[in-house]
Amino acid sequence: MEKTLNRVIFTCGGTAGHVNPAIALAQLMHEKNPGTEFLFVGAERGLEKDLIPKAGYDFRTVHISSFHRSFRPKEIRHNIVSVCNLVRAPREARAILRDFRPDVVIGTGGYASYPMVKAAAGAGIPTAVHESNMVPGLTTELLEPFAGRIMVGFESCRKHYKHPDKVIVTGTPVRGDFFALTKAEAKHRLGVDDGRPLVVSFWGSLGASGMNRQMADFLALETAKEPFHHIHGAGKSGYPLVTQLLRERGVALEQHPALQVREYIYDMAPVMRAADLVICRAGASTISELTALGVPALIVPSPYVTNNHQEKNARVLEEAGGAAVLLEKDSSGQALFQAACGILRDENRRADMETAMASLGIRDATERIYQTVLEICQ
Repeated sequence: MEKTLNRVIFTCGGTAGHVNPAIALAQLMHEKNPGTEFLFVGAERGLEKDLIPKAGYDFRTVHISSFHRSFRPKEIRHNIVSVCNLVRAPREARAILRDFRPDVVIGTGGYASYPMVKAAAGAGIPTAVHESNMVPGLTTELLEPFAGRIMVGFESCRKHYKHPDKVIVTGTPVRGDFFALTKAEAKHRLGVDDGRPLVVSFWGSLGASGMNRQMADFLALETAKEPFHHIHGAGKSGYPLVTQLLRERGVALEQHPALQVREYIYDMAPVMRAADLVICRAGASTISELTALGVPALIVPSPYVTNNHQEKNARVLEEAGGAAVLLEKDSSGQALFQAACGILRDENRRADMETAMASLGIRDATERIYQTVLEICQ
C-alpha cells in the first residue's frame, strides 16, 4: 500500500530554477492527496519569499547567506554576518521541524536547503535533495552525506558524486502546459506556420545588456531577407536598449512582421513548443525545457554564475549533439547569426540535434521524484 504523506517541507531558493521544481512537486502531491500539508522554507531575502506565497503555499525563513571571496570592507562585513547566520540557522531549522513535524524534507537547491536538510537528517526524518544543474552546487555537495537520496537530471551527473549509490536519475520538472500543444498547433497559434523556421531567443527575465546589444545586430542582419521568424525576449531592462539600437540602425520593426521584440515572453510554453532553434543561456530550468521538448539550441552560457555552472550545463548538451555552444567572449551578433543560419539551413543537422536533445529529456520527472520520495518514506 502506497504511503500517504501528511506533512511535507520543501526547502529551496536563490533562483527560480530551484523554486519551480519544488512547486511542481507540491502540486502533484496535492493532486495525489489533497489533504497533504506543505511548508516551504527559504532565505529571508531570497526571491522565494515572493514566488512561493504567490503560488499559494505557507513560507518560513531561516537566516542563511553566502560567503564572498573578497577582502574589501563591505565583503568582510557580509561574511561576518554569514558566519553569524551559520550559527543561527540550525537552531531555526530545528524549531521549524518541531513545529511542523514533517514526514519528509526535500531540498531543491539554494543555501536555505543546507540547515533544513541537515537538521532533518539529524532528527531521523527522511530527506531527499534535487540538483537541477549538471554538476552539484556547493549546497548539494555539503548535503550529500546527510541526504537519503540525491535526485539529478541526467545519467552523466552520477559521476560527480562521492556516493553514486544514493543518486537517482529523475530529471527536472517542466510545467505541463509545455506539452499541451503539438508543434504544429503551437506554430499555428503564434501565426508562424508559413514554412519558415522559428528562432526564439532570451537572456533571462531582466535581460543581459551585452547579449542584447549582440541580438540587436542579429535582428538587423535578419531584416535583409527575413529567412526565419524570430521572437526575442529582451527583458525589462533590455527592451528599451534593443529597440533603441534597432532604430539607430534604421530598422523599423513594424515593417518586419516576422521579427518580434518583446519585453518578456509571457506565453513561453507555446513559444518554446513552436521553436525550431532556441538561442539562450544555460540555466537549469531552460536546460530541462529544451531537453523535454527536444528543441535544438545555440547556447551562450553566462560567465557570471557560481562555479561556472552554465558552461558545464551547456557542454553536456553539446557533447550529446543537441546544442552548439558559443562562449560570450567569442560571441557577436554576426557570429550568432551565422551559427543560427548554419543550423537552420541544414535540415539533417537540425533533425539530428532534435533527436539528441530529446534523448536527454525526461517528461515524467515530477512523477519520478514523487515515487523516489515515497520510497525513502516507506
